[in-house]
Amino acid sequence: MAVHSTQAQLKLPALLPGSKLNDPHQTEDPAKYPAEESKYVLPYLLEKSPEFRDLSDMRQQGWEAPERNEYSTNVLRSADESDENKAAYLHKFMSTTAREFDKAINAFKVQRVGSTPPVILDMCMAPGALLEIALKRNPGARALAFSLPVSYGGYKTSVASNLNTKRVFLDLTMRAADMDVDQIPEGHENTENFLPLQLEEGRLFDLVICDGQVLRQHSSVPHGGNRGARRVAITQLALGLQHLRPGGTIIVLLHRLETWNTVNLIWEFHKISSVRLFKPKSCYTKRSTFYMVATNVESQRPEAIEAVKLWKRIWRIATFSSNEECGKVVLDEESSVETLLEDFGPELAKLDKAIWKTEADSLVKVPFMKKPK
Repeated sequence: MAVHSTQAQLKLPALLPGSKLNDPHQTEDPAKYPAEESKYVLPYLLEKSPEFRDLSDMRQQGWEAPERNEYSTNVLRSADESDENKAAYLHKFMSTTAREFDKAINAFKVQRVGSTPPVILDMCMAPGALLEIALKRNPGARALAFSLPVSYGGYKTSVASNLNTKRVFLDLTMRAADMDVDQIPEGHENTENFLPLQLEEGRLFDLVICDGQVLRQHSSVPHGGNRGARRVAITQLALGLQHLRPGGTIIVLLHRLETWNTVNLIWEFHKISSVRLFKPKSCYTKRSTFYMVATNVESQRPEAIEAVKLWKRIWRIATFSSNEECGKVVLDEESSVETLLEDFGPELAKLDKAIWKTEADSLVKVPFMKKPK
């Protein structure tokens, strides 16, 4: 496979400074990146996407800048704060994002089935701005919203009290019964924390929002780092897709579009729905963060059912097994890189263009990225 000669010399971490420095909520270490699969995805994108090549150059410059560490420390310190002022700011920040999101691609409007009021599931509500916009866009809609308790390190919620929302505060990574685990291994350190069933079989929603992520101060997540972040993501995806009405919409917050895990996930949804990627210009621009919106999801197709089963299996391994076993099940059971690039590579390069360009344009404006005159 031909690779752009300059970019081919980049080390893996050099491709990712925007991802790590500008995703303060993320806990994953770029050095533990799934390099075996990504070593194929990255050269493909470098060859096929001029936008990604430009972004990679900007990220390389960021890693080499001496001011990088101070900038990163300030971003992380701000992200960790959780007082009243921060909660109000975060809600305003996310409200702006939600309005831009809705205006750009009409993501929150539910296609009603008959006269039944729409029902919305928010897997990780706080601060609640996305859910608030979704409820206002769908008069008469009802919502079930899960959120991490503030005492566990979660954000405070700000959803208006007059909106029809049932709030449930819990740690979603502890939802063993929902993930089809009815027996906890003897002696497990978190035996008392695993939760009973929260969503009964057959309960379906028209719109599902999956924008939760591991917070740096969320120390209660067992097996932190890569495994903790993966459990948070997989719990949302498995339960979100399982409980999505056929033809419904699912919105997922994602990071690092060039990674194997993210590319593979988008491909899985591409098989069963109409996929759009969206990166708000009002926020997240310097981060690797973006949203996937999958509409007209055929949630009962065999591919969807198998995806849910796989995610639940990975959750069980990530929760109860060793790091070695966790890595092995992911490598053994996910799709092959070669098949993905052959079937989905050209479409991926088209979907990615605006995401790469928005991030690169924003990174240019970071103070220490500006070249002296």
